[in-house]
Amino acid sequence: MEWYVYLIAIFGGFLAGVINTLSGFGSAITLSILTEMMGLPGNLANGSNRIGIVAQGLSGSFGFYKNGKLEISKHKQLIIFCFIGAILGVWVAVQVSNEQFKFVFKYLMIAVFLVLLIKPKRWLNPPDTQAKINPWIAIPLFLALGFYGGFIQMGMGIFFLFVTVLVGKYNIIEANAIKGFIVLLYTIVVLLIFHWKGLVDWKAGGIIAIGQMTGGYVTANFASKFPGADVWAYRLLVTIVILSILSLFGVFTYLKTLF
Repeated sequence: MEWYVYLIAIFGGFLAGVINTLSGFGSAITLSILTEMMGLPGNLANGSNRIGIVAQGLSGSFGFYKNGKLEISKHKQLIIFCFIGAILGVWVAVQVSNEQFKFVFKYLMIAVFLVLLIKPKRWLNPPDTQAKINPWIAIPLFLALGFYGGFIQMGMGIFFLFVTVLVGKYNIIEANAIKGFIVLLYTIVVLLIFHWKGLVDWKAGGIIAIGQMTGGYVTANFASKFPGADVWAYRLLVTIVILSILSLFGVFTYLKTLF
C-alpha cells in the first residue's frame, strides 16, 4: 500500500472514533477504507473492523470512567442484559442472513429521525435521576437492544441512545459512556469469533485502530469535561441520522451518477 493510505486510514479511524463515541455509524467510514482503499473483501473487512471498535471502546471507556461518567456498578442490570442479548444476536448472525432486516432498517431510521426532532429538550434536559423502569419492561427491552447490536450492529449506538435517553431518562453523555462499554464487551467476543474463522486482517485493522483509539479517548475526555457536550452530542446524532438516511436510500449513489 502507498504511504498516504496509512495516513488516511489513521485519520479515518480517528474520525470514526469521535463519531462512535458520541453517536454511532462510524463504521461506515472505516469499512469504506478497508474495502475501497485497502482492498479487503467484505467479510474480511467486517472482521478486521472489530479491532478498531475494541480499541476505541477501551480508550473511550477509560476516558469516561476517569472523569466519573461511567459507573459500571450503577448500571450493571443494563450492562448484563444487553451483553447477554448481544451474545445471542452474534450466535444468530453467524447462522442466518440479516439482509431482509437491513431493508426494514432504513425505515426505522426515519422514525428515529422524527423522534429526534420532536421535543429535543427530552434529549438535552433529562431528570436528575434515572426513571425506575419496571423490570418486566427493562429486562426484555435491554435483551432486545443487545440482541440487535450483536445481530446487525449497524446503528446500534443510535438505537441504544434512543432507548436509554427517552425510556431510561439517562443524560446523553452518560448513555454514550454505557453504550461504549457494552459494545466493547460483546465486540471482544465477536472479534475472537471472526479470528477463529480466519476473517481478521490484523495489520489493516490495527492501523485504523490507532486512529479509533485516539479518537475515542479524546472525545470521551472532552465530552466528560465540556459543559455543552450534551448539546453537541445531540447535534452530531441528528446529523449522522440524516446522512445515514440519505445513504440508505441511495441519494449519494445517485448524485455520483450526475458527475
